[in-house]
Amino acid sequence: MTETVVTVLLAEDEPSLPGLEALAGQARVQEARTPEQLKAALPDTEVLVVTDFRTDVLAQVWPDNCPVRWVHATSAGVDALMIDPIRNSDIVVTNARGIFDRGIAEYVLGAVLMFAKDTLTNLSLKREHRWQHRETRLLRDSLAVIVGAGSIGREVARLLGALGVNVVGTARHARDDAAFDKVYAQDDLPGLLGEADYVIITAPLTPDTEGLFDEPQFQRMKAGSVLVNVGRGPIVRTDALLAALQSGHLAGAALDVFEQEPLPADHPLWDQPNAMLSAHMAGDFIGWRAALGQQFVDNFERWQQGEALANPVSKEHGYVSNA
Repeated sequence: MTETVVTVLLAEDEPSLPGLEALAGQARVQEARTPEQLKAALPDTEVLVVTDFRTDVLAQVWPDNCPVRWVHATSAGVDALMIDPIRNSDIVVTNARGIFDRGIAEYVLGAVLMFAKDTLTNLSLKREHRWQHRETRLLRDSLAVIVGAGSIGREVARLLGALGVNVVGTARHARDDAAFDKVYAQDDLPGLLGEADYVIITAPLTPDTEGLFDEPQFQRMKAGSVLVNVGRGPIVRTDALLAALQSGHLAGAALDVFEQEPLPADHPLWDQPNAMLSAHMAGDFIGWRAALGQQFVDNFERWQQGEALANPVSKEHGYVSNA
């Protein structure tokens, strides 16, 4: 049997994806780290693994009559992969659904607790050596709206629900989901924002979600509420968010993703006292790269056996097809 050629597209300074040595005898694995290397590799590639969800290299070098039959993203986001030759083809696209759910959910839980217990003020007072007694909020009976009721949103809902938070979600269509008190259609989001204490974005970047949180949307949010974005940066208009934080309309924001990454060192968000920032790392637990490698190996075995692949993505909407 001829070995399947698997090409792994990596950033130039990125280490190899671990665990793929398990494919020895089944596949010939090669790496591409530059546009030139990918261009040379694609004419022989049947399976393409992409580790950089923001890459624009595919659009630069994708050849006519490319033999690729399956593209796998080692990320939840797949928007950068949806170039026309992939979107308008029979190529199967899968993603890393499930790997980052728990890590991201724990990040969100920590962020929500941080604002409920006013931890940012504690840290500021500590730096000033000031003793200042205050009262803080209970999470019990608060309301969280999760924008994006997929697998990550469900895990967030389960953790928050365990602490007595009332949790509703939004998705493309309303549905019943045991992880939520209710899942509404995304079109219903504006009517939910005025009641929410916490608004948590876990949605993928699609034409429907890009720029979803703009100035009018922030004005709809409840005064004193908190935004947590662990979805994609371009879902939130940064200037509008900054204005809502500076005016005090929002009590705070925890941001793991940004319109521009890395966030420029001189950006005013760095100095915003009611904002917590992290470097797109919410789901990156110790051992996450090994978990990604094992997930691909498991899916490759399905491929070899002619079975349906796990985590197929809707190329039209950017959602996991079986979510």
